[in-house]
Amino acid sequence: MARDEDYYELLGVPREADAKAIKSAYHKLAMKWHPDRNPSPEAEERFKAIARAYAILSDPQKRARYDAQGAEGVAHFSDEEIFSGIDLGDLFGDLGFGGSVFERMFGGGRARYSARPARGQDLRVSIEVPLERILEGGAETVRVSHPVLCPSCHGYGTRSGQAPPACPACNGSGRKVESREEQRGGQRVQYQQVTVCPVCHGRGTHIEEPCSACGGYGQVEKEESLKITIPVGIEEGIQLRVAGHGMPGEGPDTPPGDLHVAVFSRADPRFQRRGADLWRQQTVSVPEAVLGARLRVPTLDGEVAVTLPPGSQPDEVLRLRGKGLPRFRGEGRGDLNLRLQVHIPEKLSEEERALYQRLAELGKRD
Repeated sequence: MARDEDYYELLGVPREADAKAIKSAYHKLAMKWHPDRNPSPEAEERFKAIARAYAILSDPQKRARYDAQGAEGVAHFSDEEIFSGIDLGDLFGDLGFGGSVFERMFGGGRARYSARPARGQDLRVSIEVPLERILEGGAETVRVSHPVLCPSCHGYGTRSGQAPPACPACNGSGRKVESREEQRGGQRVQYQQVTVCPVCHGRGTHIEEPCSACGGYGQVEKEESLKITIPVGIEEGIQLRVAGHGMPGEGPDTPPGDLHVAVFSRADPRFQRRGADLWRQQTVSVPEAVLGARLRVPTLDGEVAVTLPPGSQPDEVLRLRGKGLPRFRGEGRGDLNLRLQVHIPEKLSEEERALYQRLAELGKRD
């Protein structure tokens, strides 16, 4: 995506659009082109361009330069300067995604583009929810076990709960440096060998009395039950972000990462999901297919009566409009599609056999 593409046209907003309209347009396009939910090969480049356009137009000073000089006015900005002060991860997290995609694309993570300190790694889990929850939305419980900073020592690993002193063996560097000389080709060559400090094992600190709760590690395992809100019509595999419930940072002053929950629909014996549409294999008898019938069919809203037309064929599809799932962040609902399967009886009574033979004879006359 060329950097000189018109940012207003890219976001689909007029040049006089206010900040609210620009943010709304970014939300809509970011949902469409986010690489975690759009398999298109150009999705990542399109998403990067959208993010860059939003970063320029949402900053009054950068927008003024762009309005006055066009692409040339902001061409000298690096990605770090463009995204300075804007946490796009948090902005997009409002819609259920975290900021990890920006780390992949712009090579620095959200800490480069905001004043936050480096944080812990994100944690990812998945849950399955029933189709009824996707229909109506609402709360679901996620159970997750992961390390957290030890509450007894505040993550320092010491019995006192205070920061430990620097390791005397490496002076806090966490490394051991040894200088050596060797005779090579008639010359004496000096070189240094750097290894992990054998006393502190690279931590740079020395704990004489470790915390009894965590054994000096500074972290303990914690099981959490978290409530998350499932948006109406959420699509398969979309990740919802729970801020601050990921892996802990390296120390007490480092915030934890986020928890990303991938949501999938639970298998349902009645239906198969395809986007917002539902599919059901509906078995009918031979007489029903030939003569037509009134069927009772389950839907997510309860049973409904469906008229089976006379002469219905195997694999024919009857469509119940608006009886599927809501369209995610869209309007209306998908359809419930009934694929007909005609059941051929395997065993016949004498009376049934006689009737079928009579039908066969009538067919020959035609």
